[in-house]
Amino acid sequence: MTPQQFHTAVLQWFDRHGRHDLPWQAHKTAYHTWVSEIMLQQTQVATVIPYFERFIERFPDVHSLAEAPQDEVLHLWTGLGYYARARNLHKAARIVADDFGGIFPDSVDGLEALPGIGRSTAGAILSISTGRRAAILDGNVKRVLARFYAVDGWPGAPAVMKELWQHAERNTPHARVGDYTQAMMDLGATLCTRGKPSCLLCPLQPHCEAFAQGRTGELPAPRPKKTLPVRQTLMLLIRNEDGEVLLQQRPPSGIWGGLWSLPEATDLRDAEGESGLALALDSARPLEPVRHTFSHFHLDITPVLVKLRDAGAVMEGTPRLWYNIRQPSSIGLAAPVKRLLECLPQA
Repeated sequence: MTPQQFHTAVLQWFDRHGRHDLPWQAHKTAYHTWVSEIMLQQTQVATVIPYFERFIERFPDVHSLAEAPQDEVLHLWTGLGYYARARNLHKAARIVADDFGGIFPDSVDGLEALPGIGRSTAGAILSISTGRRAAILDGNVKRVLARFYAVDGWPGAPAVMKELWQHAERNTPHARVGDYTQAMMDLGATLCTRGKPSCLLCPLQPHCEAFAQGRTGELPAPRPKKTLPVRQTLMLLIRNEDGEVLLQQRPPSGIWGGLWSLPEATDLRDAEGESGLALALDSARPLEPVRHTFSHFHLDITPVLVKLRDAGAVMEGTPRLWYNIRQPSSIGLAAPVKRLLECLPQA
């Protein structure tokens, strides 16, 4: 199958069966495409749609996003996970607004230079918003190409990635590039899915090597398995007389960077020293543990209800605030913290 036959089949399928009414397709600007592509990293379309709509309503252009406080950006991202995406989105918006007058770079290399934008995301932004020829290789496209060409090995491995990029570049057309980009993502998301792909509906099926070899179930090869380590922490639920809960802001980088979370400790006996708070440890009451899984470890969280011995020095040092669970502030919360606060009985 020649590259022309490949992209012609994909585009013909897209015209009849592709997704044409996604909210970010209404205005195919670099800004809308960029925000949607960053949100869609590691996240399903159905989950992203309401987040995208709220985000664009509050930040309709790159200037409004650049001028916003990070707390508000993270607040609108709460629940989407992978918060480094939001922090990089905010940083990139400031660069585009301050250094480029609000106009996004018009090359893959220029876009890649912005925080949080990789080669595939740059290609998607450029092809969809300008129609310029640029290949993409997101998770959906990797799966389509790995099956079509029966590419062995985990797509994250450098040699496999290099081969898949060669296929992606070769098949990208010179015309209707934006439609082709969306079509390949749609094909992977709706037909060439991880489990039970709809091969008989696929426009590429007659020439698909994995289908011919009966290997669609094993390709692409999964990431090599590894046992995730388990870490443990105590999260301190401290309330004042008004029923507000004490939160503190995490450092700008690292896990939950810049988000508001509960004070933590590894051992209740050392909780005062680790948290920097004067705690009445005899009042401590552990609650049911919860597990939060990151890409590289499990975090077992034990929430602990505990009172303060001295509320006077609470606001010294680490940025802290009293959070009203009845009238929540517009701040970014770590996902498990948000769940714990929602389940906390009102005082």
